[in-house]
Amino acid sequence: MVIKKFEEILAWQEARVLVNEIYSITKLEGFARDYGLKDQIRRAAVSTMSNIFEGFSRRSDKDFTRFLDIASASSSEVCSLLYIALDEVYIDQAKFDLLYKQCFKVGAMIHSFARYLRNS
Repeated sequence: MVIKKFEEILAWQEARVLVNEIYSITKLEGFARDYGLKDQIRRAAVSTMSNIFEGFSRRSDKDFTRFLDIASASSSEVCSLLYIALDEVYIDQAKFDLLYKQCFKVGAMIHSFARYLRNS
């Protein structure tokens, strides 16, 4: 399968879902006032999505995988920051579980895609 547009990349689609979820929770009352955490988790989520696109735009598998590695690390950062949000009671356990699952899904998809590109 040849990907013609970055919007066709499933990992990018799922990263977009994650970004939207992160923006939703960071608008909540307690979270919204924690400017440092709010900004950091938003930046990490956006970085995940953006690095997938940036890698795609480089048009070489080697460069693409490098940017996918960065995207994967950013996704991991979101997962870690979710623990702070949970510990500070900005989100409840159910919301944490949902977001953590999405975060892990995105990371796994990115990792699999990078492995595919390295082996092709």
